[in-house]
Amino acid sequence: FLSETIITLQGADGVVLVVDGVDGVKFQTEKILNHIHHYQLPTLIFISKMDKEHASFEKTLEDIVNSLDIKAVPVCLPIGEGEKFEGIINLLTMEAWIYQKDGSGKFSKKEIPNGLKNKAEGFREKMIEFLAETNDVLLERYLEGEEIKSEDWFNALHEGTVKKMFMPVICGSAILNIGTHLVLDLINHCLPSPLERGVVKGYHPETKQEIKRRPDSSEPFSALVIKTISDPFAGRINVFRVYSGKLHSDTPVLNTTKGYKEKIGQLFALMGKTQRLLQEVKAGDIAAVAKLKETLTGDTLSDIKSPIIFESTKSLPPIISFAIEPKAKGDEEKIFSSLVKLSEEDPALHLERDPQTKELILSGTGQLHIENTVEKLKRKYGVEVTLKSPKIPYKETIKGKAKAQGKYKKQTGGRGQYGDAWVEIEPLPRGKGFEFVDKIVGGVIPRNYIPAVEKGIKGAMTEGILAGYPVVDVRVHLVDGSYHPVDSSDLAFQIAGSMAFKKAFMEAKPILLEPIVKLTITVPDELMGDVIGDINGRRGKVLGVEAKSKYQIITALVPMAEVITYASDLTSLTGGKASFTQEFSHYEEVPAQLAEKIIEQVKKK
Repeated sequence: FLSETIITLQGADGVVLVVDGVDGVKFQTEKILNHIHHYQLPTLIFISKMDKEHASFEKTLEDIVNSLDIKAVPVCLPIGEGEKFEGIINLLTMEAWIYQKDGSGKFSKKEIPNGLKNKAEGFREKMIEFLAETNDVLLERYLEGEEIKSEDWFNALHEGTVKKMFMPVICGSAILNIGTHLVLDLINHCLPSPLERGVVKGYHPETKQEIKRRPDSSEPFSALVIKTISDPFAGRINVFRVYSGKLHSDTPVLNTTKGYKEKIGQLFALMGKTQRLLQEVKAGDIAAVAKLKETLTGDTLSDIKSPIIFESTKSLPPIISFAIEPKAKGDEEKIFSSLVKLSEEDPALHLERDPQTKELILSGTGQLHIENTVEKLKRKYGVEVTLKSPKIPYKETIKGKAKAQGKYKKQTGGRGQYGDAWVEIEPLPRGKGFEFVDKIVGGVIPRNYIPAVEKGIKGAMTEGILAGYPVVDVRVHLVDGSYHPVDSSDLAFQIAGSMAFKKAFMEAKPILLEPIVKLTITVPDELMGDVIGDINGRRGKVLGVEAKSKYQIITALVPMAEVITYASDLTSLTGGKASFTQEFSHYEEVPAQLAEKIIEQVKKK
């Protein structure tokens, strides 16, 4: 998922960006590239799925250049496409690599087929021109027609990639294992070592002063946690990238992000499903450690005497939410604790108990993200859940003023119950909550019973009057009442206060309020009209549109009830070419006709 990819980029020295040879550049590709640019990472591009129907190397290459606005330098060409894809032409060595069809990755070096020679020579000439520009000496030799060795071109390819002057492009098929050998060669030859990456900048946790750390073992230890794994047996495992210094097993370190000292236990390297024990890790290494108490993805670990904090990418904001219910009774606690562990593993996963609806809400970056989490829940922890649309947290309030009496009188033989309260209510500005004003004079209600009246009113507000939703933004004046010297009690005045409030509320033009969310939608120019039309159809209000490159950034306010399924709806509407974020904005009155339907539905339950 995109969120995991972005966080992992922080621990990388270079990137292999995979582009689909059939579908070309996708919206997510552009998002990832923005983060690659942010971290200034040298990049190789691998055009995959060249064996699939409708695969096109040149069309995809053109899409890469136009959509991503980068200098892309092909270092190979496909031999055939789709079902006829059988190998690649290595433009650096001008050889044809014909692969066996068994997926073993074995190939034979042959001469370039006659039908592809002219094409290969043309692409090689363009590649050479890019490589020659990596340094002035090589460019001068090239322009003077001097013969240049393959080794020099390889070095130029490395230099240009590391300096981010261009991105080499390779093609192949992962399924058929074609082109993967060249990918590995170029990872080894073109992408930088930790030493070439250079200094990494951070800041002091207290003074905030900038600190630079060289990728050298003689520097103080510093590292960034790039992944957290929740293992049902081993517990929490943290994977970290060492930026500077060295670290031994059984060494104390400082989590500068949390301000917490951690004791490093046994260090190890993750090798697929196995682990290789390590006694020491150095600058440039990626290692793992288990059972740190407070450390999670994005945290910085450092030498206790030389603290530093590195920038950590914030996880992507959630755009879709579901209410979680257990399939089996009694699994509630196990589900909650398991989801807490999964959210530690995945910072883009959010878990909360809605204070109003009491539902357990799981939020993520998309439908697939949530479904994958549910599958993990079953596979790793043996619990199954049902996903439901979360209830909308409507609220109730008033638009007018009213006065009413609540009188509770009960005689059952012996001591009875008596409480009498008059209240006046009026609306408060949106978001102001509740105010209780005591205006009792002359002792008509004893001072010790006034808190009971307020408690009764608050109880009625919590339960709701119109449709069972909490009441907000009202001011209540307690203006009059009476009491009985024997029969009055706290309980009687609580009931009287509740009765008075309910009567006054229904006479003060009661209304329903609904939550409004702010959407920020990034959409290609040509799809802007469709998206705005869809927003209008959801009772939304477009606040503004801002152009950014070939995209439009639409800001809109939309009722939460209208965007419960917006993540999947927007994907369907735009073919996956748009993205959005959302955040709570405020509450607004529900249109009267719609409010009636909501109230009717609640009463039927």
